[in-house]
Amino acid sequence: MSATTMDSDSSPPLLISKMDVIGDKVKLLLASQSPRRREILDMMGLQNRYTHQPSPLDEEALQIELYLAEDITPSDYARILAERKAEAMGASMSSTNGEDITLIIGSDTIVDLDGHIMNKPTSEADADHMLSKLSGNWHQVHTGVAVYSGTEIMFSFTDTTSVKFSTLSKNDIISYIATKEPFDKAGSYGIQGIGGQLVEEIRGDYFTVMGLPMHRLSRELSKAIDSLDIS
Repeated sequence: MSATTMDSDSSPPLLISKMDVIGDKVKLLLASQSPRRREILDMMGLQNRYTHQPSPLDEEALQIELYLAEDITPSDYARILAERKAEAMGASMSSTNGEDITLIIGSDTIVDLDGHIMNKPTSEADADHMLSKLSGNWHQVHTGVAVYSGTEIMFSFTDTTSVKFSTLSKNDIISYIATKEPFDKAGSYGIQGIGGQLVEEIRGDYFTVMGLPMHRLSRELSKAIDSLDIS
Protein backbone atom coordinates (compact mmCIF):
# COMPACT_ATOMS: atom_id res chain seq x y z
CA MET A 1 0.00 0.00 0.00
CA SER A 2 1.43 3.36 -0.99
CA ALA A 3 1.68 6.16 1.54
CA THR A 4 -0.70 9.07 1.14
CA THR A 5 1.01 12.40 0.63
CA MET A 6 -0.54 15.80 1.17
CA ASP A 7 -0.82 18.07 -1.84
CA SER A 8 1.66 20.90 -1.28
CA ASP A 9 -0.99 23.36 -2.52
CA SER A 10 -3.69 22.20 -0.06
CA SER A 11 -2.55 24.57 2.69
CA PRO A 12 -2.58 28.37 2.44
CA PRO A 13 0.84 29.76 1.46
CA LEU A 14 3.12 31.29 4.05
CA LEU A 15 4.23 34.91 4.05
CA ILE A 16 7.68 33.87 2.87
CA SER A 17 6.15 33.36 -0.58
CA LYS A 18 5.13 37.04 -0.72
CA MET A 19 8.53 38.61 -0.05
CA ASP A 20 8.69 40.02 -3.59
CA VAL A 21 5.85 42.47 -2.87
CA ILE A 22 6.43 43.26 0.83
CA GLY A 23 8.17 46.57 1.23
CA ASP A 24 7.51 47.33 -2.45
CA LYS A 25 3.85 47.24 -3.48
CA VAL A 26 2.67 46.34 0.02
CA LYS A 27 3.95 48.31 3.01
CA LEU A 28 3.73 46.86 6.52
CA LEU A 29 3.38 49.09 9.57
CA LEU A 30 3.62 47.58 13.04
CA ALA A 31 1.48 49.71 15.38
CA SER A 32 3.60 48.90 18.42
CA GLN A 33 6.72 50.02 20.23
CA SER A 34 7.45 46.48 21.47
CA PRO A 35 11.02 45.38 20.67
CA ARG A 36 9.87 41.78 21.05
CA ARG A 37 7.32 42.09 18.25
CA ARG A 38 9.91 43.76 16.04
CA GLU A 39 12.30 40.91 16.81
CA ILE A 40 9.69 38.37 15.68
CA LEU A 41 9.04 40.23 12.42
CA ASP A 42 12.79 40.41 11.84
CA MET A 43 13.05 36.67 12.45
CA MET A 44 10.37 36.18 9.79
CA GLY A 45 12.70 37.78 7.25
CA LEU A 46 10.95 41.16 7.32
CA GLN A 47 13.89 43.19 8.60
CA ASN A 48 13.97 46.55 6.74
CA ARG A 49 10.67 45.62 5.05
CA TYR A 50 8.33 47.25 7.60
CA THR A 51 8.09 50.36 9.72
CA HIS A 52 6.94 50.65 13.31
CA GLN A 53 5.20 53.31 15.32
CA PRO A 54 3.20 53.10 18.57
CA SER A 55 -0.56 53.36 18.10
CA PRO A 56 -2.13 56.60 19.33
CA LEU A 57 -4.97 54.62 20.91
CA ASP A 58 -5.93 55.66 24.44
CA GLU A 59 -5.30 52.14 25.68
CA GLU A 60 -6.07 52.85 29.32
CA ALA A 61 -9.54 54.20 28.49
CA LEU A 62 -10.30 51.18 26.31
CA GLN A 63 -9.10 48.79 29.00
CA ILE A 64 -11.50 50.39 31.47
CA GLU A 65 -14.32 50.09 28.93
CA LEU A 66 -13.58 46.42 28.36
CA TYR A 67 -13.25 45.66 32.08
CA LEU A 68 -16.76 47.08 32.58
CA ALA A 69 -18.20 44.91 29.79
CA GLU A 70 -19.08 41.74 31.67
CA ASP A 71 -19.43 39.56 28.56
CA ILE A 72 -15.89 40.21 27.28
CA THR A 73 -13.66 37.15 27.67
CA PRO A 74 -9.86 37.49 28.04
CA SER A 75 -9.51 36.18 24.47
CA ASP A 76 -11.96 38.81 23.16
CA TYR A 77 -10.18 41.48 25.23
CA ALA A 78 -6.84 40.83 23.48
CA ARG A 79 -8.42 40.74 20.01
CA ILE A 80 -10.44 43.95 20.49
CA LEU A 81 -7.37 45.81 21.76
CA ALA A 82 -5.43 44.66 18.69
CA GLU A 83 -8.22 45.82 16.37
CA ARG A 84 -8.54 49.23 18.02
CA LYS A 85 -4.77 49.78 17.98
CA ALA A 86 -4.64 49.08 14.24
CA GLU A 87 -7.70 51.26 13.51
CA ALA A 88 -6.40 54.17 15.61
CA MET A 89 -3.07 53.99 13.80
CA GLY A 90 -4.85 54.04 10.44
CA ALA A 91 -7.03 56.98 11.44
CA SER A 92 -3.94 58.99 12.40
CA MET A 93 -2.32 58.57 8.99
CA SER A 94 -3.15 61.57 6.83
CA SER A 95 -2.28 60.01 3.50
CA THR A 96 -0.69 57.06 1.75
CA ASN A 97 2.37 57.04 -0.46
CA GLY A 98 1.17 57.05 -4.04
CA GLU A 99 -0.41 53.75 -5.01
CA ASP A 100 1.29 51.74 -2.29
CA ILE A 101 -0.91 49.67 0.02
CA THR A 102 -0.16 49.90 3.74
CA LEU A 103 -1.27 47.08 6.02
CA ILE A 104 -1.25 48.02 9.69
CA ILE A 105 -0.54 45.27 12.22
CA GLY A 106 -2.06 45.76 15.67
CA SER A 107 -1.36 43.37 18.51
CA ASP A 108 -1.88 42.99 22.24
CA THR A 109 -0.75 40.31 24.69
CA ILE A 110 -2.35 39.55 28.05
CA VAL A 111 -1.86 36.93 30.75
CA ASP A 112 -4.98 35.16 31.97
CA LEU A 113 -5.00 33.30 35.29
CA ASP A 114 -8.34 31.52 35.79
CA GLY A 115 -10.17 34.21 33.82
CA HIS A 116 -8.44 37.09 35.58
CA ILE A 117 -6.52 39.39 33.24
CA MET A 118 -2.99 40.37 34.21
CA ASN A 119 -1.63 43.37 32.33
CA LYS A 120 1.69 45.14 32.99
CA PRO A 121 2.50 45.70 36.68
CA THR A 122 2.21 49.20 38.06
CA SER A 123 4.64 48.73 40.98
CA GLU A 124 7.01 46.24 42.58
CA ALA A 125 4.20 45.16 44.90
CA ASP A 126 1.94 44.56 41.89
CA ALA A 127 4.64 42.49 40.16
CA ASP A 128 5.21 40.52 43.38
CA HIS A 129 1.48 39.82 43.63
CA MET A 130 1.23 38.60 40.02
CA LEU A 131 4.31 36.38 40.17
CA SER A 132 3.18 34.88 43.48
CA LYS A 133 -0.20 34.05 41.92
CA LEU A 134 1.42 32.49 38.84
CA SER A 135 3.91 30.43 40.89
CA GLY A 136 3.32 26.70 40.50
CA ASN A 137 0.26 27.20 38.30
CA TRP A 138 -0.83 26.96 34.69
CA HIS A 139 -2.04 30.15 33.04
CA GLN A 140 -2.94 31.23 29.52
CA VAL A 141 -1.31 33.87 27.37
CA HIS A 142 -3.58 35.43 24.75
CA THR A 143 -2.14 37.45 21.89
CA GLY A 144 -4.64 39.31 19.75
CA VAL A 145 -3.65 40.27 16.22
CA ALA A 146 -5.45 42.47 13.69
CA VAL A 147 -4.51 43.79 10.27
CA TYR A 148 -6.15 46.98 9.02
CA SER A 149 -6.01 48.02 5.38
CA GLY A 150 -6.81 51.71 5.89
CA THR A 151 -10.51 51.14 5.24
CA GLU A 152 -11.34 47.93 7.10
CA ILE A 153 -10.06 45.19 9.38
CA MET A 154 -8.92 42.51 6.94
CA PHE A 155 -8.62 39.88 9.67
CA SER A 156 -8.27 39.53 13.40
CA PHE A 157 -7.80 36.62 15.77
CA THR A 158 -6.53 35.62 19.19
CA ASP A 159 -3.94 32.89 19.60
CA THR A 160 -3.63 31.23 23.01
CA THR A 161 -0.77 29.33 24.63
CA SER A 162 -0.85 27.64 28.03
CA VAL A 163 2.14 28.22 30.31
CA LYS A 164 3.16 26.39 33.49
CA PHE A 165 5.26 28.25 36.05
CA SER A 166 7.64 26.47 38.37
CA THR A 167 6.99 26.89 42.07
CA LEU A 168 8.93 30.03 42.94
CA SER A 169 10.57 30.85 46.24
CA LYS A 170 10.13 34.32 47.68
CA ASN A 171 13.79 34.98 46.91
CA ASP A 172 13.22 33.93 43.28
CA ILE A 173 10.46 36.52 42.97
CA ILE A 174 12.37 39.30 44.73
CA SER A 175 15.49 38.63 42.65
CA TYR A 176 13.55 38.63 39.39
CA ILE A 177 11.77 41.88 40.22
CA ALA A 178 15.18 43.41 41.01
CA THR A 179 16.22 42.85 37.38
CA LYS A 180 13.48 45.35 36.35
CA GLU A 181 12.48 43.03 33.51
CA PRO A 182 8.86 42.53 34.71
CA PHE A 183 7.79 46.16 34.44
CA ASP A 184 6.89 46.37 30.75
CA LYS A 185 5.57 42.83 30.49
CA ALA A 186 2.04 41.46 30.76
CA GLY A 187 1.86 39.17 33.79
CA SER A 188 5.17 40.60 35.05
CA TYR A 189 7.45 38.27 33.09
CA GLY A 190 9.13 37.88 29.71
CA ILE A 191 9.60 34.33 28.44
CA GLN A 192 12.31 35.42 25.98
CA GLY A 193 14.46 36.93 28.74
CA ILE A 194 15.44 36.19 32.31
CA GLY A 195 11.82 35.27 32.98
CA GLY A 196 12.21 32.17 30.83
CA GLN A 197 13.77 30.58 33.91
CA LEU A 198 10.37 30.74 35.63
CA VAL A 199 8.64 28.70 32.92
CA GLU A 200 8.48 24.94 33.39
CA GLU A 201 6.35 23.98 30.37
CA ILE A 202 4.31 25.49 27.53
CA ARG A 203 1.54 24.10 25.32
CA GLY A 204 1.15 26.09 22.15
CA ASP A 205 3.15 28.65 20.19
CA TYR A 206 6.16 30.08 22.03
CA PHE A 207 5.95 33.22 19.87
CA THR A 208 2.41 33.87 21.10
CA VAL A 209 3.85 34.24 24.60
CA MET A 210 6.61 36.45 23.23
CA GLY A 211 4.12 38.80 21.56
CA LEU A 212 3.21 37.67 18.01
CA PRO A 213 2.11 34.17 16.90
CA MET A 214 4.57 33.81 14.03
CA HIS A 215 3.03 30.88 12.13
CA ARG A 216 -0.58 32.03 12.26
CA LEU A 217 0.35 35.62 11.39
CA SER A 218 2.34 34.30 8.43
CA ARG A 219 -0.65 32.33 7.09
CA GLU A 220 -3.24 35.06 7.67
CA LEU A 221 -1.11 37.90 6.33
CA SER A 222 -0.28 35.86 3.24
CA LYS A 223 -4.00 35.28 2.57
CA ALA A 224 -4.72 38.97 3.11
CA ILE A 225 -2.09 39.97 0.56
CA ASP A 226 -3.55 37.47 -1.91
CA SER A 227 -6.91 39.26 -1.60
CA LEU A 228 -5.44 42.64 -2.57
CA ASP A 229 -5.65 44.11 -6.05
CA ILE A 230 -1.93 44.39 -6.76
CA SER A 231 -1.12 45.19 -10.36
